[in-house]
Amino acid sequence: MPATAAANSLTANELGVVVIGRNEGERLRRCLTSIAGSGATTVYVDSGSSDQSVELARSMNVEIVELDMSRPFTAGRARNEGFARLMAIDSGIEFVQLVDGDCELASEWLAHASAEIKSLREPAIVCGALLERYPERSVYNRICAIEWNGPIGEIGTCGGIFMIRSACFKDVGGFDPNIIAAEDDDLCLRVRGAGGRIYRLDQPMAWHDAAMTRFDQWWKRALRCGYAYAQISAIHGRGPFRHFVRESRSALFWGLILPLAIVLFGIATRGWGLLALPIVFGLAAFRMVRHNRRRGLAPAMAWIYAAHCLGSKFPQVIGQAKFWWRRARKAPNVIIEHKIVEVSDAARKLAK
Repeated sequence: MPATAAANSLTANELGVVVIGRNEGERLRRCLTSIAGSGATTVYVDSGSSDQSVELARSMNVEIVELDMSRPFTAGRARNEGFARLMAIDSGIEFVQLVDGDCELASEWLAHASAEIKSLREPAIVCGALLERYPERSVYNRICAIEWNGPIGEIGTCGGIFMIRSACFKDVGGFDPNIIAAEDDDLCLRVRGAGGRIYRLDQPMAWHDAAMTRFDQWWKRALRCGYAYAQISAIHGRGPFRHFVRESRSALFWGLILPLAIVLFGIATRGWGLLALPIVFGLAAFRMVRHNRRRGLAPAMAWIYAAHCLGSKFPQVIGQAKFWWRRARKAPNVIIEHKIVEVSDAARKLAK
């Protein structure tokens, strides 16, 4: 499903695209190819790849920014530097599409998004449907496919793939480079705080390749999620949005407080109290399954997703603990990676 059609509703110099990546291999090739027909000025920001991604991007005549790896890098920092390079190339660019190197833009997305962002509603940010490319490859990919789904219309936050007005990006100061995950949530909240509106269109935006095939990848992703809950709630938890406060408390309750209470009860009752553990979590899972079935999930997937939601509370608690421990020590935030390095055939040829 390549995205090669031009965004015909755009005039010259209206649109720029910032692609960020680190060891995306074949995924990056698909991503850059999907943008090539749009005529948009494109900047690729590389975060210390070891798989010849830079050479691949250079062979496709894309403007390249290589991050200084002597400084901590995050997705937010990469996007900020890509945006800055875009403005240096053409300060008149009105709209910027942000996309990760593991995604391929849908053929009509740039045209639809640009038309919507210029509409009478004048949204600050628009996004669309993010589809998982290979949900059949693993249960973890199928979980991601479920999580990409979101409501259509005006929304509170969106993921890191969206189109934004350049003026809005400048007004809010771009991304916070110190946030290692959910930096997109933070930016969206600041945009809304400044009076901006965010919309999800009923239109395919991109195909995403989660490339999750192992349990340890799932664990690290959930741990990263918990870290994000703690970091974002530390910033916005007491504001008008109280973002991720409920999620942080839920992870703490299900991943630590309740299991610990049951274990202590089991010790006090010579082990009998431990029977409460499967009973309580089983009832919670059954309740989630009923909800998932109402969402349209098949029975097996409804149980799998319920197990994911409950099981992820444990690494999320660890992720929260990591954040607060680093904050107490005033240590810098460090990214948590969960993807497998993939080297594309094109990159291999370039490396020879």
